[in-house]
Amino acid sequence: MSDVIVVGAGVVGAACAYYAARAGLDVTVVDRGPVAGGTTGSGEGNVLVSDKEPGPELELAVLSNRLWRSLAGLGGFEFEPKGGLVVAETDDVLGQLAELAAKQQVEHAPVTGTQLRDYEPHLAEGLAGGVYYPQDAQVQPMLAAATLLRHGAESFGHGTLRLRLGVRVTGFLRSGDRVTGVRTSHGDLLGGAVVNAAGTWGGEVAALAGANLPILPRRGFILVTEPLREPLIRHKVYTAAYVTNVASDSADLETSAVVEGTPAGTVLIGASRERVGFDRTTSVPVLSRLAAQAVALFPALRDVRAIRSYCGFRPYCPDHLPVIGADPRVPGLYHACGHEGAGIGLAPATGHLLAQLLAGRRPDLDLHPFRPDRFAEEAA
Repeated sequence: MSDVIVVGAGVVGAACAYYAARAGLDVTVVDRGPVAGGTTGSGEGNVLVSDKEPGPELELAVLSNRLWRSLAGLGGFEFEPKGGLVVAETDDVLGQLAELAAKQQVEHAPVTGTQLRDYEPHLAEGLAGGVYYPQDAQVQPMLAAATLLRHGAESFGHGTLRLRLGVRVTGFLRSGDRVTGVRTSHGDLLGGAVVNAAGTWGGEVAALAGANLPILPRRGFILVTEPLREPLIRHKVYTAAYVTNVASDSADLETSAVVEGTPAGTVLIGASRERVGFDRTTSVPVLSRLAAQAVALFPALRDVRAIRSYCGFRPYCPDHLPVIGADPRVPGLYHACGHEGAGIGLAPATGHLLAQLLAGRRPDLDLHPFRPDRFAEEAA
């Protein structure tokens, strides 16, 4: 029997398991597929504070940013503290960016139109300016998830971590009203608590326990270029429209230019958002739009070949906040899901705070805004 069963071996589940093991708990991680086989394996690896509105999610992002920098010391995955540059095409949009940055109260620097090329020499001409966020970073998400699980499984002189892959959760075990484990395709697993870290499928896992979480898939595509001989892009660069799209409730297609390089020399190009269920069909019109937006931002990309594309599903919540904490409707069940496109960036803080709860400690941040039953309250 484990103290904690974590459902999901993506980066959020890995972080929950890592911090719970460090807190002295015995942890079993269960996933129907491989490590990082879902949304984590389809992400760019964003660790951002720049795109967060002031409030609970930004506080979570600031804590997580600090934790990622500490976790980078583990080795085993790429962590690039490259900084983020948000650019504006017009003076009006630049004013809105400056206003947002002032409200966020995180480290930033205003950038005039003439200064933009000091940050990114290959940017297009005629842009009004931008805001630079030195805290923004990027990780290689699949390696990060694997590293957290590996180090969590190593002996800290406290808890343990076991990994069960290719095991599908089919239901929950109960004693009275309390969850005492999970039923799986490979037999029952007993646990003192169960953490739902199933990402985009978090709503389905919650439903097995009789709890409603309105998590929906929000599809996104990424284009990958051929490796470049010389780095073309120094930072994570995106237009102000990205911030708007992140906060949008629309189910329709929305795209905005997001461009960054990788240590391997490739350039990642996004971002698109649309709610089309779990349809993985490649959309050439969407990819064409992403390519056009990237070339408009960095004209030098016009002569660079795209070699592949991939898509993933962000776990979308209607209020754009993740679900983190104990579920009062189902004692023994905890949630760590619904992070939409910010799950990689927010994973360490989510795991750290949830481990504090599981260990009977007071979390470093107030988890009330992320409470699992808030959607039922809003519907009442």
